[in-house]
Amino acid sequence: MRVNVVSRIAVVVLCCLHWSASAADARIIKVLPHFLDKSGRIAIHPSLFERDGYQAHLKAHPELCSGMRFDVQWKAHQLQNGHLKLEVRGSKSPARQIETFQSGLAGGGLFSHWSGLKVSGDEFKRLGSIIAWRITIWDGDQQLGEERSFLW
Repeated sequence: MRVNVVSRIAVVVLCCLHWSASAADARIIKVLPHFLDKSGRIAIHPSLFERDGYQAHLKAHPELCSGMRFDVQWKAHQLQNGHLKLEVRGSKSPARQIETFQSGLAGGGLFSHWSGLKVSGDEFKRLGSIIAWRITIWDGDQQLGEERSFLW
């Protein structure tokens, strides 16, 4: 019985060590691309069902859109000079042309964080509809993780 308790404690300690080692890796957990209306909103009411319906309406009526916002959930243990980089391809730009946008990151720690990147105004009009995107997380000049759209 005593050996069973010791082995269970050893398994718990090993799992904790593995978890803390994997927490040092930065990664992008989720990306939510949203259309923005003329007022800069993604939804009229604070409901997920409303948001999804309004997003479908904005997608069907591009003349009502003023831009796109990419909400990014990320996790990193430590970042010295962290930033997110958004690369997009637009319907009005040449086929191989990629536009790049950046946003700085502050913090880090054990829990995930949300940050947003916007493409709006003249940049959005110049690009047209965003066909494909890729978001990467960087610490200085080292890429730590990425998430991309299906068409990238």
